[in-house]
Amino acid sequence: MEAKHDHDHPHEEPVDARVRRRLRELRSERGLTLQQVAERANIDVSTLSRLEAGRRRLALDHVPALAGALGVSTDDLLTTAPTQDPRVRERPRRFDGMTMWPLTRQGPAGGLHAFKVLVSARRRQPPERLGVHEGYEWIYVLDGRLRLVLGESDLTIEAGEAVEFSTWTPHWFGAVDGPVEALCIFGPQGERLHLHG
Repeated sequence: MEAKHDHDHPHEEPVDARVRRRLRELRSERGLTLQQVAERANIDVSTLSRLEAGRRRLALDHVPALAGALGVSTDDLLTTAPTQDPRVRERPRRFDGMTMWPLTRQGPAGGLHAFKVLVSARRRQPPERLGVHEGYEWIYVLDGRLRLVLGESDLTIEAGEAVEFSTWTPHWFGAVDGPVEALCIFGPQGERLHLHG
């Protein structure tokens, strides 16, 4: 009897490749580092790194430990994940003269989340005390003129311009002379500040 080869079923992913891919997907979905999964699975982090990269063969005794470390069943690690609907269907959030439409899901994306933002023409005066928090922000103005107060600087950002800055610098943004549409990327701390004050 002839042994089955992977090329007999060219569309079928080999089990070890599927497990490696699922391992990366599940770890990323849960926002876990290699170190965290390795500690939970009680294996060396360099071993886990080589397993994910395909530089080390997957042993069957690794599967239950890795599944447990990720909080899934062994079947979840061995089978292909169902294709998810890629559309983001989060509701817009309104706060302090801004409406923000989430463009990313609230899962891990390196901790970053993208929003389409509509800044009301009424949001023109910064508070007496400007916000400061850990991280970086990125803003691209689609339409209108954005007022960005950044430390001692008071800047007007025109449509088609982008800014990025450390959020350890006191900052605030609003409208110059009419509504502003922008795309923004915030870290978790910036998201809390801009959505909840």
